[in-house]
Amino acid sequence: MAGKRWRSRGGWGCLPGCGTLIFVFLAGGLLSLFNAACGLAVSVGVPFMQSNVTLAGSLGTKAKTTEALPGYTRERVAGNQNFINQTGTVTVGPAEGIGVLIVGAQPGAPSVDLYIVLR
Repeated sequence: MAGKRWRSRGGWGCLPGCGTLIFVFLAGGLLSLFNAACGLAVSVGVPFMQSNVTLAGSLGTKAKTTEALPGYTRERVAGNQNFINQTGTVTVGPAEGIGVLIVGAQPGAPSVDLYIVLR
């Protein structure tokens, strides 16, 4: 044990997921001051099938977070109509964050899509 040194890893000192709460509180709170929301999504079609893999997220004021998602994912937030639909939401005061992973048929989704919006 003479040659071992112990180091602190640092960090926030919170449980996993606490960083998401802090991010939504700070960034989402700032966007909600301006009554805005931002969204980011990446979608790729599955070859030889009519399915897509989509990873999407939005952050901002509660009323506009679903509007900041692409049209082909808005109605599928927390839905069960796909092979995989994993949705997570965090709400802190007037701010909300949504993260969605969808694998399955998504009518209206292009074969390759990068969606970035600020509303």
